[in-house]
Amino acid sequence: MRGAHYDRLETRPPETRERALFHELRAMLGAVRGKTPLLRRALAGFDIAGLVDRPALARLPLLRKQELADLQRAAPPFGGASPVRAGQFRHLLVSPGPVFEPEAHGRDWWGAARALYAAGLRKGDVLHNCFSYHLTPGGHIMESGAHAIGCAVIPGGVGDTGAQVEAIHHLRPGAYCGTPDFLKVLLDKAAELDLDASSITRALVSGAALPGGLRAELEGRGVVTRQAYATAEAGVIAYETSDARGALVAGMVVNEGLIVEIVRPGTGDPVAAGEAGEVVVTRLDSSYPLLRFATGDLSAFLPGASPCGRTNARLRGWMGRADQTTKIKGMFVHPSQIAAIGRRHPQLGRLRLVVTREKEQDAMCLRAECAAPAEGLAARVAETLRDVTKLRGAVDLVAAGSLPDDGKVIADERPVG
Repeated sequence: MRGAHYDRLETRPPETRERALFHELRAMLGAVRGKTPLLRRALAGFDIAGLVDRPALARLPLLRKQELADLQRAAPPFGGASPVRAGQFRHLLVSPGPVFEPEAHGRDWWGAARALYAAGLRKGDVLHNCFSYHLTPGGHIMESGAHAIGCAVIPGGVGDTGAQVEAIHHLRPGAYCGTPDFLKVLLDKAAELDLDASSITRALVSGAALPGGLRAELEGRGVVTRQAYATAEAGVIAYETSDARGALVAGMVVNEGLIVEIVRPGTGDPVAAGEAGEVVVTRLDSSYPLLRFATGDLSAFLPGASPCGRTNARLRGWMGRADQTTKIKGMFVHPSQIAAIGRRHPQLGRLRLVVTREKEQDAMCLRAECAAPAEGLAARVAETLRDVTKLRGAVDLVAAGSLPDDGKVIADERPVG
């Protein structure tokens, strides 16, 4: 670890990284497939040797959080997703669902060190960690990354702001990690109690939105603030970086050791380059191998190389939730059903089901991009819409490229309240 980058892996040629990732994927699956019931089912009839690129990977099924929770209830503790016995892990953790996650032994098991390093932490720094340590992985994710860099950690957790600012005043940490709004709470509390929190000049935040106004306020109070995108299942997926002048770089660099895909919501099919969709992560860890884990989050890949010098792909950032299941006239409509309509009519492009209220009743209109609509196409699509959803709705054929690229497949525009 030296200079602007954590190690040489961050700056290797993209094609070298891609070959290495798929080589590691094949080796990992070959080693644990026979010991992991979930992988055996996912890979049934599939030749691991053929996993050489992303199109091959896209042929495998997705694993969703709800499916993982169901599997864990049926086969505790981890639903057949791990070849390791529970007692061999370092921590056994819980996230909402509930979903139970292990933490294995090993340096920076969650992949947080790169994000912390990009946020400015260096060996010998002190980090005030305000992610929860109680059952959930957050505090452990960041602490393991800080220790990998060589930092001391104050395990602040959440709450008890008075005691926390006392610790900050006395121990003088140079950095903070936690949610962005809790950092503001601590700075405000320190000012209220006339305690010095000015030692905190860097922050890595996650777990909540960072509006531009809040970032500006934190940086105006002397705290350079960067974000990480992480989940309890996959660890740190991507993180913000700075250029050579210290300015924020657009997007978030994908972490090393992961294969990240963007797929059309409701399907496992990769979207076109730059198009918004659901983030899917394959984690290359033999103790808890996640194959095509669908996060439920929306994002998109940014084009071009990052000015920070890291060569991995960049995500646009968190753009909302992919699970847009909506109840219409008492029936649930799922993004996968809208995707099924698209498969029946391949001449259509992007689709968007818009739900509104008309004359005190639910109404829906499928807006569908089509470059050259044939006569009667709208009527045929309307029949398919009724056949798939069991609900009647209008169809509006629009020009190609006219629908927003925000990953939304179902837009619920009914008034609230």
